[in-house]
Amino acid sequence: MSACVRIRHDHTAHSSPPSRASGIKRPHSPPPPRRGGRFRIAGADLSASITVFLIAVPMSLGLAVAMDAPLEAGLISAAVGGIVAGLLGGTPLQVSGPSAGLTVVTAELIQIYGWRTTCAITIGAGLLQILLGSLRAARGALAVSPAIVHGTLAGIGVAIALAQLHIMLGASPKSSAAANALALPEQLGRMSPAAPLIGALTITVLVVWPRLPGRIGRAVRRLPAALASVAIATAVATVAAPGIARVDLPSWRSHALPELPQGPVLALATAVFTVLLVASLESLLAAVAVDKLTADRAGGRTADSATPAPAAQPVRRADLDRELRGQGVANVLSGLLGGLPVSGGAVRSSANVRAGATGRAATVLHGVWVLLAAGLLVTALEWIPLAALAALVMVVGFQMVNYAHIRNVHRHREFLVYGATITGVLLFGVLEGVAIGIAVAVAVALHRLARTRITVTDQGGQHLVIVRGQLTFLAVPRLSRALGQLPRGGDAVVELDGFFMDHAAYETIQDWSDTQTAQGGHVVFTGRSGGRIAEPASAAHSCCRPWTPWRNHHCHDRPDQPGHPVDARRAATGAAFAPGESPGAGQGPTASGCADADARAADAVDATVGSTDRLDTPGHGAAVPRRTGAHRLASGLSSFQRNTAPLVRDELARLAREGQCPSQLFITCADSRLVTSMITASGPGDLFTVRNVGNLVPPPGAEAGDDSVGAAIEYAVDVLEVESITVCGHSGCGAMQALMNSKPDTPQTSLWRWLRHGLPSMERMTSRHHAWARISGRLPADEVEQLCLTNVVQQLDHLRAHESVARRLAEGALQLHGMYFHVGEAQAYLLAEGASAGSGVDEVFDRVGPCDPNHAHPYDITDLSDPTGLGVPGDHSAMPSPTITADPADPPGSGELERTSA
Repeated sequence: MSACVRIRHDHTAHSSPPSRASGIKRPHSPPPPRRGGRFRIAGADLSASITVFLIAVPMSLGLAVAMDAPLEAGLISAAVGGIVAGLLGGTPLQVSGPSAGLTVVTAELIQIYGWRTTCAITIGAGLLQILLGSLRAARGALAVSPAIVHGTLAGIGVAIALAQLHIMLGASPKSSAAANALALPEQLGRMSPAAPLIGALTITVLVVWPRLPGRIGRAVRRLPAALASVAIATAVATVAAPGIARVDLPSWRSHALPELPQGPVLALATAVFTVLLVASLESLLAAVAVDKLTADRAGGRTADSATPAPAAQPVRRADLDRELRGQGVANVLSGLLGGLPVSGGAVRSSANVRAGATGRAATVLHGVWVLLAAGLLVTALEWIPLAALAALVMVVGFQMVNYAHIRNVHRHREFLVYGATITGVLLFGVLEGVAIGIAVAVAVALHRLARTRITVTDQGGQHLVIVRGQLTFLAVPRLSRALGQLPRGGDAVVELDGFFMDHAAYETIQDWSDTQTAQGGHVVFTGRSGGRIAEPASAAHSCCRPWTPWRNHHCHDRPDQPGHPVDARRAATGAAFAPGESPGAGQGPTASGCADADARAADAVDATVGSTDRLDTPGHGAAVPRRTGAHRLASGLSSFQRNTAPLVRDELARLAREGQCPSQLFITCADSRLVTSMITASGPGDLFTVRNVGNLVPPPGAEAGDDSVGAAIEYAVDVLEVESITVCGHSGCGAMQALMNSKPDTPQTSLWRWLRHGLPSMERMTSRHHAWARISGRLPADEVEQLCLTNVVQQLDHLRAHESVARRLAEGALQLHGMYFHVGEAQAYLLAEGASAGSGVDEVFDRVGPCDPNHAHPYDITDLSDPTGLGVPGDHSAMPSPTITADPADPPGSGELERTSA
């Protein structure tokens, strides 16, 4: 494998968060507002607005007929919804107009309070929408169960269809859905043929028009099916049924405006809340649907294969709070002008997206065309038969009963909630139906929470206890009875198949398990897949978990047992545990190596007890055997043979047959805390590793005795033909600490003779002609960390001096990488590309994030408490600051790096 990770190419020392002007935004956040932009009209927006206008006019008239409202009120709400909600809403491509979901509610309000009071109720609902949008409550509306929302809309759709069926048969609808259903047989017995035939013709054209085949079909499909069906029905009715009931638009001078509401306050408040609820839910659900349609279109997918997908555009997520405020303003204005309640419509919005609209100009223009039609096309609109409009709205009602929604709620076992909501809406009303749906949803949730199946099976001396469902206090009596029937001190496997366990159930199981264990029994807890509960779910179900062999890798030492040697040493010496560390956690040494206080205390205890292999633990009174090095080695080997060898045997057998072919030479320190295969997520055969004290690379021509590293480099480059070489340093390096503390009279021991290859790194760090190496986003913590970083850069220079490396670099067949691993943070950093190649002046180590490096470099280096981006807060006054000075004669960009003291 390769440890190469894409790094950024602009080698600046610091990074800052992107500005709002860049257009970059965090996921799931509202789009940044356009500043200083003009209202632009593209050609696609103009054509899309005409398409939506041709759908909106017959739809608005039909909904006004269905609500028994003044017909001009439908046109007013369509114009206001298009212009006002289009300009102020948070979903640019959503088209608002008369609310299909409020058809039944508005019709009932008009019957009870009259038209003018209904307009006042619309104003009140709009004011509440503005308030909720300002309080950022739009997302909360989507928290209602989808089964309840879709059930409400489906119930409204059925009620609309039943009411419009009466109009299509030439009669008037009744006051409720149940009354319409009961009166239907009588109406079928005394209907006249003209209106039903015109309605049937309208439905036929609506269904057939989008499916017309061939080249002619593709051409005529550019005309919306709604307009085509109404136009054809109008033409046929003009010739075949001149006496059929038609649209009657009264004079605008007699148009009724709102009045102060009159009636019981509680009933009026309930009416306002109902209009608010249905209109808001319909608009927000339509906004989410428009988001999905826009994303599909941006990805090159369109629902109509005859319509080419427009060029990909940046997808802006809907701002639901702004959308709710825009709908509120539109409802207030529509009510003031004597219009119907307004909401976002899925039919109009999807037509707008599919027609190629690119912005809110299409929505606004559609409203302008509706406004012009209301003033100039009154004579033409009055030719439309009421039966054609009723058939159009009836089809819309049937479309609100979505089969995909039914299948979805059935798959999630929520059909009971869906059916109860529909029934409640049809029998009692919208608000009552929603309340019934919520009550049934709560009852279903409680039933599922309390439904727990417990079975006990005897498997020849071992009992299997299977618990299906959630474990709450309601299941504790049955659980205690089932566990109490098991023999005391016996072996048992408890399989828990559920995602929730409350405190009462946990204590019951824990107490029983402790009792069984104390009496000599063995209890194992598993999930449905058979994995132990102690194994995290992410590990139990992950096919790639390279960290697992190192997690709790000293578990064979049983550190959780009282009197573990590590804890006993600390208890004997009074050494404190590190913050967040508990006894028996098996924590390794701190970043300062073996010089930490706990290790010194442990060594002092060892010296006190001498050569004994037992250690008395204060407070326990029992001697605990200490693990010797040989025992630890044997135990680890045994653990490998038992757990790991069966998993890697086939892979190692393949490598044994085919030989090694690593892709990377990895030169790192011999520090025991660096597990190269773990931090690089590599496996057998991936890395050719060289480890030495200080991850040093002696330059060619060094004295005898230093040829081991050179031989490894030559073998890896010339024989194995690796693709890259990585020099990896780490935090808290003891070799760098030794270099910092060295004195001229340091004894010439073997260790010092080796560490002399790090002296060039010391010289580089103190030189005035080299910039300090830095970690992106902050300065090094201290001089030791600075030397660790500088040492990586210096050893890369030594590496380039080797003949085989220089040759492969010149051929372009080899890459060099610098890496720094912070042990305490478990965080890797990569040296910037130019510095690794020896061609860059900025020696910056960039943080490697958890994202896929093949997609984007995961910069996550911004400290919000340091808005300048120059480093983390703290006192760095003791550290020199690198500055860049350039000779005037030098070409631009070739400045010499010079160090000045702070």
